[in-house]
Amino acid sequence: MLSEFDIIRSFFTRSALATVLGIGDDAALIRPAPGMELAISSDMLVSGRHFFEDVDPYKLGHKSLAVNLSDMAAMGARPRWATLSLALPESVVQKDESWLRAFADGFFALAHVHRVDLIGGDTTNGPLNICVTIIGEVPEGKALRRSGARAGDDIWVSGYLGEAALALAYRKKKIMLEPGEVEAIIATLEMPIPRVELGQRLIGLAHSAIDISDGLLADLGHILECSRVGAVVRIDQMLRSAAMEKHFPHPLAIECLLAGGDDYELCFTVPQSERTKVELLSREEGIPLTRIGSIEEEAGLVVLDSAGRTVTTRVKGYDHFQV
Repeated sequence: MLSEFDIIRSFFTRSALATVLGIGDDAALIRPAPGMELAISSDMLVSGRHFFEDVDPYKLGHKSLAVNLSDMAAMGARPRWATLSLALPESVVQKDESWLRAFADGFFALAHVHRVDLIGGDTTNGPLNICVTIIGEVPEGKALRRSGARAGDDIWVSGYLGEAALALAYRKKKIMLEPGEVEAIIATLEMPIPRVELGQRLIGLAHSAIDISDGLLADLGHILECSRVGAVVRIDQMLRSAAMEKHFPHPLAIECLLAGGDDYELCFTVPQSERTKVELLSREEGIPLTRIGSIEEEAGLVVLDSAGRTVTTRVKGYDHFQV
């Protein structure tokens, strides 16, 4: 049976790219570049709550880091270092080293893309639970925040929202999809693409930003609360995948689009005068960036359809204690 230190040494010790002292001591030592501030975020993924028990471990390794990279993207930060803490059931440790190897491969493949060093963490026995803390750098005073939205700003989102939630609804047998549709949207649930480069390019352009992890309504709501403004969103202006379009405007599809969560796209606000720059950025990054509404002086969040009627949904966003 593998020991705690066997697991660390065999699967999670890799050469560090830019770390003073990495795994192997009581603490890691890191040195931020001159003129940079540190951005730090943690996320926990729990089996049965955030992922299915039969998930591909390679994809789970990817996602466990991707959700943290998305937080760096929302701040405009360049990710540099991460810690990984794992609670592992005995069945994984005793019988299935291939699970650990695939998980580590998925984690480090994405870490390599973004040049992130794994510098520490912890392992223990217990129900499968994954916690990553990520540390990034952002130029002093330049980080994107939730509190900068201004009346008159356009509201933009990256990518296609609601696909991961639609995939989850399919897995829970709440909706029927064609095989081709399933393949397209399951990837968004299991291997989200963090918009790291986009976030960095939004510095100096966006007034505010947030990553959409709990659903558009909930996360845009955080921007509105922090900025003390309101918003009008046009649901007809939101990009919809083929699978989403097929079921729209079924209430479940609307719920997935507005409040499903697990999107890991960016929502950001930009002055109307900068629309051309955002459109150019979309082309250069190869990412759909869609203007879906506007920031208003009066508090509140209103969603309208193509006829100007108010759209409502039973769920406003993902809440770990309300599911």
